[in-house]
Amino acid sequence: MLTQFSVKNFRGFAQALTWDLKNTKSYEFNSQALKNGIVKNGLIYGPNGCGKSNLGVALFDIVYHLTDKWKDPEQRFNFLCLSTDKLFAEFSYTFEFGTDKIVYEYEKDETGLFHMEKLLCNNERILERTETEFFLHPMFPVDQTIQKRFTDTPVYNVSIVKFLLTSIPLPPEHFLNRLSNFANSMLWFRSLDSRSFIGLETQAGQNIEEYIIRNELVNDYSQFLERLSGQKFHFLAPKKGDQNLLCNFGHKNAPFSLIASTGTRTLELLYFWFKHLESASFVFIDEFDAFYHFELAENICHELFNKPYQAFLSTHNTYLMSNELLRPDCLFLLNNNKIKPLCDCTEKDLRMGHNLEKMFRAGSFNE
Repeated sequence: MLTQFSVKNFRGFAQALTWDLKNTKSYEFNSQALKNGIVKNGLIYGPNGCGKSNLGVALFDIVYHLTDKWKDPEQRFNFLCLSTDKLFAEFSYTFEFGTDKIVYEYEKDETGLFHMEKLLCNNERILERTETEFFLHPMFPVDQTIQKRFTDTPVYNVSIVKFLLTSIPLPPEHFLNRLSNFANSMLWFRSLDSRSFIGLETQAGQNIEEYIIRNELVNDYSQFLERLSGQKFHFLAPKKGDQNLLCNFGHKNAPFSLIASTGTRTLELLYFWFKHLESASFVFIDEFDAFYHFELAENICHELFNKPYQAFLSTHNTYLMSNELLRPDCLFLLNNNKIKPLCDCTEKDLRMGHNLEKMFRAGSFNE
């Protein structure tokens, strides 16, 4: 699981922003929102332009060089913070896999080339690459000529971690394989002006309705829509070769894509990803409820938070800021280059009975 993330000089984060997912309290309710003392599920709030979307994109930078999963090229624009003259963005991840604590740090320039890369396992230095140094733990039997290549002619477009993963056979439980598996199972997505995603899949551009028809999921999809949103659609049984869903309205039929609301079309995308999340490790949905009724947004949270992976959603919906859904150490405020749980934004001892939404609207929490 991811336990901490820090980013600096990336987009709007001129100074280091650190998100600590082990900063939890001893609340006795909604314990399922944590796993092994780590925040498993959370909501991220903050004013427009505070960096909620940028935080999600920054978190998924690791996918770009450790995996072969889909990368959204548009998310590479404006890579470096424009208010500084620094040439490198800094990223730091801390993971816990069983008894292993992994700290992975690196720096990149705006083209994605490495300036520094470092990895620790249980506080022991495993690898480190800078402009003046190349260190690799002797547990990795790398040929001297290869080490000399990295030392004398630095290959800054190649991650040393990725090189080791693809060059040296490692047991499945090795900490590098567990790091790789986590990165390969991460998913970021959103559906606003356009749909985009990072990770988990290897290609984009799937027709979701065709996917539903091809996998004989029409009835399942209909039940999903009714369960979460209360909407009942009577889909016609697809014929061979059909790529789009048709709905029957008694006297006439109509393509689902033409009569579904924006919120319902967004639910279609959510349904597609639900069918691909069985092996997910970390999910971040940006502005997940931009087109949803507040009760539908709550239903989706319950559906997501019952899954085994870490799931975090950015939102402006204060109806979800509730101890009925989560708890104060799983509700985060992002502003002024800081992200903190609600419980750290007030001197009050927050309890189950507190109306967090009312307190927030009254200005009780200082970001």
